[in-house]
Amino acid sequence: MIEVLVLVITVVLAAVAAFGLVTTVANRPPGQVHRIAVGIAEVLLVGQAAVAAYRVLVGGVTLPEQSTFLIYLVVSVCVLPIALQFATAEPSRWGGTVVAVGAAATLVVVLRLQGLWLPAVPGA
Repeated sequence: MIEVLVLVITVVLAAVAAFGLVTTVANRPPGQVHRIAVGIAEVLLVGQAAVAAYRVLVGGVTLPEQSTFLIYLVVSVCVLPIALQFATAEPSRWGGTVVAVGAAATLVVVLRLQGLWLPAVPGA
């Protein structure tokens, strides 16, 4: 995985989570800004997943827990869109919290991916 990309994804996911909580406190339902924020995070996550999957499946990187790593990659891409769908299905003030929880869960998955990656790649 690319260290800089992991750092950027971490910052973006933390910002999406904070923004979701701020809109909940402001008593506002999720809107277009939430969709854009989740979209930006999703583009980064898909890029990370594509690079990591290529390196694991074709690029010669061998991981001790390869199947676990690949499952986490799929989960990292799926959680935020599902959270956004739930948040916008019936707009209420709590939609921002749903997005925040989805972003926080995705952040944990990204950190776990990093933990699974590091032991296998010397110098990574």
